[in-house]
Amino acid sequence: MPRRSATMLAATLLLIGLLCASVLMRVPYTEMSPGPTYNTLGEQEKKSGGSVPVIAISGHETYPTSGHLNMTTVQVTGAKYEPSLVSAVIGWLRKDVLVVPHDNVYPKGQTDKEAQQENAEQFASSEDSAKTAALKQLGIPVGTQIVVSSVVAGGPSEGKLHAGDRIVAVDGTAVTAKDQVAALVTKHKPGETVEFTVVPHTATSGSGGTNGTGSTGGTGSTAAEKKVAVTTAKATDGRAIVGILPGTDHTYPFTIDIGLQDVGGPSAGLMFSLGIVDKLTPGDLTGGKFVAGTGTISDNGEVGPIGGIQMKLIAARDKGAEYFMTPAENCSEAVKGTPGGLTLVKVESLDGALKAMDQIRAGRAADLPSCPK
Repeated sequence: MPRRSATMLAATLLLIGLLCASVLMRVPYTEMSPGPTYNTLGEQEKKSGGSVPVIAISGHETYPTSGHLNMTTVQVTGAKYEPSLVSAVIGWLRKDVLVVPHDNVYPKGQTDKEAQQENAEQFASSEDSAKTAALKQLGIPVGTQIVVSSVVAGGPSEGKLHAGDRIVAVDGTAVTAKDQVAALVTKHKPGETVEFTVVPHTATSGSGGTNGTGSTGGTGSTAAEKKVAVTTAKATDGRAIVGILPGTDHTYPFTIDIGLQDVGGPSAGLMFSLGIVDKLTPGDLTGGKFVAGTGTISDNGEVGPIGGIQMKLIAARDKGAEYFMTPAENCSEAVKGTPGGLTLVKVESLDGALKAMDQIRAGRAADLPSCPK
């Protein structure tokens, strides 16, 4: 075989080998893409058929709403998914896919199940903060209660206690502060049984544990209470533990139920708060406009940053949004890839977002707080 032909054959085989390797080679990255958006003023279809309001309020007067206040989401590939090198490169080149290091999304080898549990806990916390911030903004009193904030995977309480369960008592002793829970558990020796009296999260969802009669404190309705026995394990320091983190939740003078399914994470807080305020106040917050957005929210109404902002902007634009409520700390990232036809509105607080909504409703887009370019 002539030398030139041999060289070309070798180069061709090498190229084929490299292409095959790039297709077969897996790289430690995760892909994000635009997810569905949900109008917090609208309804969501149930898996069993029919639909329910995304935000349902009972026990307090509500008012008609119009337009859209859409929360946005991001779709993320699973913890076990590893794209090929070719797939990752294609993702880097696309504007509607975000490729990030795997550990940025699933830290320390986190599994899909663990990620789902964490997202569910963050979503429950976000719901609570959204309700609290909205009611405080309106001057409506908010109470407190002790709940299971999180459950340690593989711990004694897994499958018995769940995030959001309200802790009424431990071993028959009423609980009014989260520090009491650990104190009562550590009275036991490892291997002994602790009896929790709880109201399951499914029984209190939306009402914050109240009985719907206007009570904001105490134990609320006892009808849903149940006893849960947990066998303690031994901590590294020898103490008895049950594998939960107790926390403080809030109670409300009426029922606010957020009915979204299969959504997790903390980033819908701002849009939930806006939806609640709109339903509880006379007048129309949107003026019929299509507003989307994102952002965590604290109990006091401060808006915090989120991940995947560029994918959420695309999701909002594709759904028909005109304005996008953007956490101030996400502004610099958001302006780099804002889709055409979408106006960014910089938001630092619920109060600021409501003032921006006044300007949107009045058609004063030029006066909106904007993200600097």
